[in-house]
Amino acid sequence: MTLRDLLIKRKDDIVKEWFDLVLEAYPDESKDFFRKQQNRFANPMGHNIREGISGLYDVIVDHGCDSEKAAPFLDQIIRIRAIQEFPPSVALAFVLEFKELVRREVSAGHEELSEEVNKLEQNLDKLALQAFDVYMGCRERIFELRVNELRNLMFGALERANLVSFPAEGEKEVKENKI
Repeated sequence: MTLRDLLIKRKDDIVKEWFDLVLEAYPDESKDFFRKQQNRFANPMGHNIREGISGLYDVIVDHGCDSEKAAPFLDQIIRIRAIQEFPPSVALAFVLEFKELVRREVSAGHEELSEEVNKLEQNLDKLALQAFDVYMGCRERIFELRVNELRNLMFGALERANLVSFPAEGEKEVKENKI
């Protein structure tokens, strides 16, 4: 039996365990809700995390952690965690926790797969670095949105106070009202 065969056979159990590990970062009442509520509309966050974990599992098993194929699933999970302002160590721990799940499976009577596990762990390390890039991209976008919102609020307040105005069509320059 190969490591891939073992992981395919145990997919449902491992994905469930992996999902539970992802939920460890949340308060108890949230964990319970995410686990129990299966409706994608009543629980969009839990649904997206579950779907992302399952898709990422398939990429890891079937495509050896291919970065292009993994990108949308990483984004699906990490975007949520970035918005919730988890620190990177918490937001991205799920990638490295998958290693422990695989080690447990192999240690349960499949020691002959250790070479394949080593290769998988190397690929997961690369995937973790890719996940960090995705996380930082999400955080940068959130920061940009906040800066733009503040700038628009400030400009609106200045405009309402008649401290700045834009020229009407046909006028050439901005008029400034002196305080």
